Amino acid sequence: MTDETGTAPSRRALIGWGGAGLALGAAAAGGAAAALGGGADDTETVADSGAAVPFYGAHQAGIATAVQDRLHFAAFDVTTDDRAELIALLKEWTKAAARMTQGHAVGGGAVSDLAEAPPDDTGEALGLKASRLTLTIGFGPTLFTDKKGKDRFGIADRRPEALIDLPAFPGDNLDAARSDGDLCVQACADDPQVAVHAIRNLARIGMGKVAIRWSQLGFGKTSSTTPDAQTPRNMMGFKDGTRNIAGTDTAALEKHVWVSGKAGPAWLAGGSYLVARRIRMHIETWDRTSLKEQEDVFGRDKGEGAPQGKQHERDEPNLKAMLPTAHVRLAHPDSNGGARILRRGYSFTDGTDGLGRLDAGLFFLAYQHDVRDGFVPVQRALARTDALNEYIQHVGSALFAVPPGVRDADDWWGRALFS
Repeated sequence: MTDETGTAPSRRALIGWGGAGLALGAAAAGGAAAALGGGADDTETVADSGAAVPFYGAHQAGIATAVQDRLHFAAFDVTTDDRAELIALLKEWTKAAARMTQGHAVGGGAVSDLAEAPPDDTGEALGLKASRLTLTIGFGPTLFTDKKGKDRFGIADRRPEALIDLPAFPGDNLDAARSDGDLCVQACADDPQVAVHAIRNLARIGMGKVAIRWSQLGFGKTSSTTPDAQTPRNMMGFKDGTRNIAGTDTAALEKHVWVSGKAGPAWLAGGSYLVARRIRMHIETWDRTSLKEQEDVFGRDKGEGAPQGKQHERDEPNLKAMLPTAHVRLAHPDSNGGARILRRGYSFTDGTDGLGRLDAGLFFLAYQHDVRDGFVPVQRALARTDALNEYIQHVGSALFAVPPGVRDADDWWGRALFS
């Protein structure tokens, strides 16, 4: 990151997550430009330039924004019960986020004249460009009422009806240590170090008030909000979510993604709901499965990504030509009363599970205006009969209410909720 007056040199050709062996994501790297609100400009030149995505707007960036290549997602527990302290933290986080998304260091930067004090910025992004960094915050159910039923911050009566406790789905094997959270921050960028730097600085600023509950690194975007481009592939080698909502489709965003003032609480108007699911893939079993069975499981041709019986990826699928258990058939809006969600998923690899198997899969992120007619009915249908269930398992889960965007420098994350 640069300071207010400095000029950043060219970004390093950083391929992997600093020795974590995640160079696999390079194959999925795509060009997509900055987007404000629901807009998106799908041009490689802007992505390569390290451009900044505008921070202020009616909606938070990082939802309809053209999907970046890398992710660092963190869920936080709030460790203070002081409402004033939480508000002060949200204000400080907002200021830091506004600076980092524009390629600037936090506060006085990583190097200052006061050598006896810790610097305001951790410094690992010095010299790096903004890399289309977006920071998107969400509020979990336990922020409104904690696990003991306590209203710590005087906002229990402002919890949205749609911010439900997600039901248990057949086949779930959820790890409490990788689920839930009072707050979440989704950091997306084209440079992994820029994304990690952002979460690290927010955690540092919040020390004593919040603690990271769990986090997830992601690479190789598996969804696109610029559907005129090719759909990326997941770790199973298939294209999925071809009919994702476009960041430029204002009508679809209004209908399926943004919360309206009529359908939800006033403080959430212009916001959304985020479902985060960590989905472990049984890679070794999948890799020993025949190509025909793989294609039958998804209902797609593996090479082109075309629906079975069709020639091209974006051909309208003939659902009846697929097996009743095909993933595409079961997940399609026509099979779910027209339900649609905006997906921003990423692949992950987190070493091995101790038994010689790769701990890898999909970190599923989905935005919608109401999970009760979005994610929940779709997941219920998939959990019952999807052939893909033989090869995957949901091991982490969380739901967050995502407030609207920050309007200007005097606004802050969650202001309407706490006002």
